[in-house]
Amino acid sequence: MTVAISETAQVQAHWPLLAVTPGDPCGIGPEIVARAWQTAPALMQGCFVAGDVALMRRAQGLLGSRVDLPVCVIEQPAEALTVPPGCLPVLQVVTPVDLPHWGQVDPVAGRMAGEAVLWVTRAALRAEIDGLVTAPLHKEALHAAGAPWNQYPGHTELLQAEAARHHGLSLAEMPVRMMLASPELRTVLVSIHVSLRQALEAITREQVLQTLLITHHSLTRLLGHAPRIAVAGVNPHAGEGGLFGHEEIEILAPAIEAARQQGLQVDGPLAPDTVFMRARHTKDKAGEFDVVVAMYHDQGLIPVKYLGVEQGVNVTLGLPIVRTSPDHGTAMDIAGQGKADATSLLQAVRMAKTLALPKRTAGVQP
Repeated sequence: MTVAISETAQVQAHWPLLAVTPGDPCGIGPEIVARAWQTAPALMQGCFVAGDVALMRRAQGLLGSRVDLPVCVIEQPAEALTVPPGCLPVLQVVTPVDLPHWGQVDPVAGRMAGEAVLWVTRAALRAEIDGLVTAPLHKEALHAAGAPWNQYPGHTELLQAEAARHHGLSLAEMPVRMMLASPELRTVLVSIHVSLRQALEAITREQVLQTLLITHHSLTRLLGHAPRIAVAGVNPHAGEGGLFGHEEIEILAPAIEAARQQGLQVDGPLAPDTVFMRARHTKDKAGEFDVVVAMYHDQGLIPVKYLGVEQGVNVTLGLPIVRTSPDHGTAMDIAGQGKADATSLLQAVRMAKTLALPKRTAGVQP
């Protein structure tokens, strides 16, 4: 069913205009996107799906026969602001194909996911939308899709490359960082999708200082005040004064001192086995820090995901656009079964609206 858009509907100009990509068509992304509109229609006002109409109609069918959530086909992003309540607005931005089956790693699915992300990234860079929320894609499927998608390990690298290209900059001139945030803990990573050996090689004074600066500027905007930043050590017990390694003495301490000289509130290097507990916010006790800068992917992500992957949000820091994502993967094992949880996606939408709202209220229109 296609629902016509009322030309007389009142435009809610105070809503940020957000594009949501469905992720890999074979994973749970399309389902959690449809379920977000089903379970939290008020939150999803001002959002639209940038993807494939047929895919979202298929996902709509996973919600149950009693769910009345008609797909509303739109032609321009701004039309999402006037869509009647109770509809799922979808903008066709990928090449229509025969949809691959649920739960498979398929190059066609990888290409569809990549096309959607590329479209919304370019739309955000042109200021046609206020931000983007990306459902999970499958890195193997993206790579199997061939050029140009196989040059990107994931969302973050694609976004970085496109933003740099848009502004005529090199990748080095468009540094980005991944932040995983939940109600209890935030962590920012010095390196992202590389091997552990490469991650250790990436720990330099320059990289750590750059991470601290990006974290400070991004969290200041999000929190409304300068964040208290903790730096996790590389080695057990943060090196124990050089007994277990010298990275803390030779790399981290100088980077931290340089950040402090620029006015940042930074503590460390601190023992990585306890710093996340010290930073954790609970209902009974506020954490000592607003964010932990972790040295590599698993060091920072395991604590956040252990506390509740359904509450986690992935935020790309350093980009000139707003981008968030749920803190989980494609879950191919349950795709197409109608039981995926949309909680993390809803958290990602909330975070994106928080980050995008200042731009909208300042009068910058898409």
